Amino acid sequence: MSQILIIYTGGTIGMMSDPVTKVLKPINFEQIMDNVPELEKLNCKIKVHSFEEIIDSSNMNPEIWSELAGLIESHYDDVDGFVILHGSDTMAYTASALSFMLENLAKPVIFTGSQLPISAIRTDAKENLMTAIEIANAKKNDRARVPEVCIYFDYKLFRGNRSFKYNSSKFEAFRSPNYPILAESGVHLRFSVNDIRRPGEEPFVLHKNLVNEVAVLKLYPGISPTVVAATLNADVRGIVMETFGAGNTTTDQWFIDLLKDAIDSGKVILDISQCKVGTVELGRYETSKQLKDIGVANGYDMTFEAAVTKMMYLLGQLDDPKEVKRLLEVDLRGELTVS
Repeated sequence: MSQILIIYTGGTIGMMSDPVTKVLKPINFEQIMDNVPELEKLNCKIKVHSFEEIIDSSNMNPEIWSELAGLIESHYDDVDGFVILHGSDTMAYTASALSFMLENLAKPVIFTGSQLPISAIRTDAKENLMTAIEIANAKKNDRARVPEVCIYFDYKLFRGNRSFKYNSSKFEAFRSPNYPILAESGVHLRFSVNDIRRPGEEPFVLHKNLVNEVAVLKLYPGISPTVVAATLNADVRGIVMETFGAGNTTTDQWFIDLLKDAIDSGKVILDISQCKVGTVELGRYETSKQLKDIGVANGYDMTFEAAVTKMMYLLGQLDDPKEVKRLLEVDLRGELTVS
């Protein structure tokens, strides 16, 4: 019988309303198990690792991501798949980060959580948890059906580094507009075989070093030189720039000059679109041609979450900004589509 490791970090799924204050408070995993007796009917053995201090996902950071990745590495040869219970607010960031940290992954790492606590009458927690375990346990020809870092929520399985949380009040909390869903749960579990990444023959490798010296420059009409300069001159190595449409920005000379000065000083600037659907096409319009000419990296259709965590990952592996820029434009873990 296969084994699945559940890593419980916290989140709404493990909350219970205080009978007096009505405030949601974290509970331990044994209490979660008490609310889901159906777990005993699953065709797998379940091991559990609970974080000593239950974490609200708003407090997630690269150190915790490294701890999570280390747990996966230490149990990698002992279990067939992993389910990580995590708060939904930053789940896409953690899933994206781990997708880069876990190179040559050949086993499922499925993130899930819920919008309502597992103790609530109308909770979505039970279905999310049960199906996430089923997906982590799913095999064909003795190989994992989904050897990727994924998010399972509301009957859909998403590639982790292609998804983002878009709704805080519906069970349908996540979307992945630029990449198809990997599986859908109904009467049967249906896998989108052609959209799932297959592992190569190379051995699994863990990369724990992430560098969070990353700033974000979100553009808006009328943004001032002072605001742009403050971001570009910050003590960071990388900047994720959220631009308009297909990667366009103002063509004002002061703006281009500030970007060029930052790049010349050794900083890496990555262009992603504020649009949730579509891709950056540097050079298609006059308003982005100069960006390409001065060395801004093309983020294509990456999500914001993937862009930030990929930048952290590459800065942690490489010192040469030109090589960081080159690899930002390369599809490493299925996070982007090169047009």
